[in-house]
Amino acid sequence: MWWMYALLSALFAAMTAVFTKVGVVSINSNLATCIRTMVILILACTITLLRGEAKGLGALSKQGVYSLLVSGLATGLSWLFYFKAIQVGKLSQVAPVDKLSVALTLLFAIVFLGETLT
Repeated sequence: MWWMYALLSALFAAMTAVFTKVGVVSINSNLATCIRTMVILILACTITLLRGEAKGLGALSKQGVYSLLVSGLATGLSWLFYFKAIQVGKLSQVAPVDKLSVALTLLFAIVFLGETLT
């Protein structure tokens, strides 16, 4: 089942790249990132509330919260740099470089999480 979610993620990520490239043509890349982030925030909060999943807030560990905060900072910086890169460069060139994140994720999973390649 995980692979279906991963494929859907890849599909929507590709759509995101194309729509972002069109969107940043006449908008500052930081403002564009802000607008997209607000949409994501509203969508994620709506889904969480409608599914009754906000009840888990009280059970969060400090480590979990800190990890998510750092993840959020990393995501924000990634998006800011990505939006700037596709604003000033060609999407067909930026996207493959951005996907170097796949190789880096594999390396980080091995080094920091002790995972093995299969």
